[in-house]
Amino acid sequence: MNLGEVFYRHMLREPGAEAVIDGEIRRDYAAWYEEICAVAGGLQARGLKAGDHFVTVLSNRVETTTLYWACQMLGLVFTPFNWRANAEEIAYVLDDADTVAVAFEAATRASTGEAIARHDDVALVSLDIDAGDFEVLLKSPPVDGPSAVDDSELCLMLYTSGTTGRPKGVPRSHRAERLAATHCIAQLYYQRGESSLCVMPIFHTMGVRAMLMAILLNGALVCQRTWDAEVAMQMIQQEKIDTLFLVPTLFHDMLHHPKRGAYDLSSVQNIGFAGMAMTSDLTALCQKEFSPRHFHNFYGSSEIFCFAVCDHVAEKPGCSGRAGIGQIIRIVQADPDGGSGPDDLVATGESGEIIVPMDGMEAFAGYWKRPDADKKSIRDGWYFTGDLGYFDEDGELYVVGRVDDMVISGGENIYPEEVEDVLSTSPLVEQVAVIGMPDDRMGSKIVAFVEPSSADCSAEALDAWCLESTMARFKRPRAYVFVKRIPRSAAGKLLRRFLRDGDYEPNPDFDSTL
Repeated sequence: MNLGEVFYRHMLREPGAEAVIDGEIRRDYAAWYEEICAVAGGLQARGLKAGDHFVTVLSNRVETTTLYWACQMLGLVFTPFNWRANAEEIAYVLDDADTVAVAFEAATRASTGEAIARHDDVALVSLDIDAGDFEVLLKSPPVDGPSAVDDSELCLMLYTSGTTGRPKGVPRSHRAERLAATHCIAQLYYQRGESSLCVMPIFHTMGVRAMLMAILLNGALVCQRTWDAEVAMQMIQQEKIDTLFLVPTLFHDMLHHPKRGAYDLSSVQNIGFAGMAMTSDLTALCQKEFSPRHFHNFYGSSEIFCFAVCDHVAEKPGCSGRAGIGQIIRIVQADPDGGSGPDDLVATGESGEIIVPMDGMEAFAGYWKRPDADKKSIRDGWYFTGDLGYFDEDGELYVVGRVDDMVISGGENIYPEEVEDVLSTSPLVEQVAVIGMPDDRMGSKIVAFVEPSSADCSAEALDAWCLESTMARFKRPRAYVFVKRIPRSAAGKLLRRFLRDGDYEPNPDFDSTL
């Protein structure tokens, strides 16, 4: 069953249920379906056909979700891209994706306009600009219903964040997306009719998955166009949102906001996080502030989606749990040069690279026009995640970092996340990131970049904090750099390469020791 058919059948199940909310805009399933079919009809009239790539450079708004579902009705490949990207990055995606049409809004008009200057054959859909082409699409004769495209065909192409180079296209089929969303609902214990906050960027796997899961649940998707912690809390209180599925950064922003106490967040019964590790300190704070019925760590990727899920985060902070539905996890010897294979297993308790099979129900089939990336990540039928982890004595997974981020200092392997977890519990630290930097004597040394939360923050105080912790002494940072902000992607992921490249703003009020 393709995703267009999925929407149609769930619309029939509860046509009057609230489906999508964006500020003053509210649509039930029946009304939204009519708009989706009209937009699909308008795109079809412009010559778009099944298999064409439709790129969007849009924030999380109702029009973005409508375009996503219109693409599913026609069998188009919805290809969302970072709306904060510059013209060069957008131009790369337009070329790489063989783009047939692109949608943009006022905030992305300049960057997209510059990018499409040499793409005369690309159809344009504008929002917010002179009423916008989208308004014209809404008045188009609608399609009769979903197309008959096979569910093995592509429905979506996400672009990886490109933290280590140019972004890679991750094409995904209707079947893989449908199963990924269904399995996610089951593993996160979601229930029919639950509402969710759609603030994770729709160009990110968590954001686009939220759209699909909401339909399967006949729940309401509450759009937040751009991240603002106080606005998010206002929306949770106003709409009585049931579920939050976010990166840890966003939980941190809400729970550390000075106006946190002004908002009632008691409607939230189910919280989950993914995309990066959650510190033990933040885990405890989430448990205290939300007292959720369910609290999950969901570990996966754009390529495969679910690797593992932990439903007892409060009891085992940092644990990623066990393999997801239909999944197998192996941990093999880590080799940044790609010399390890799926049978090079490590012992229980020993860290290595996490790998999963390519024949899983949620898996992609390979990167878009990137045989070099396939060669690096797909070997002997297994997907090499680039993540480091280990199994504990209970057989549960812990993710400790990235193969490329592991620091070898004086012959010892040090994982940045372990050091970050210790420093993040200090009341002097707002946020922290750790990297390895060259050192003549040790080969590499641990350097901590810190956003201070107190005027008393200093290298000496933080070193004392590390010495008082249970962390081995050799793992503590040898230098501290105080910065105004830790660099993160639009999805909230830490961008360590910016720190390595010196692309950060020092905080002159504190004495760095690098």
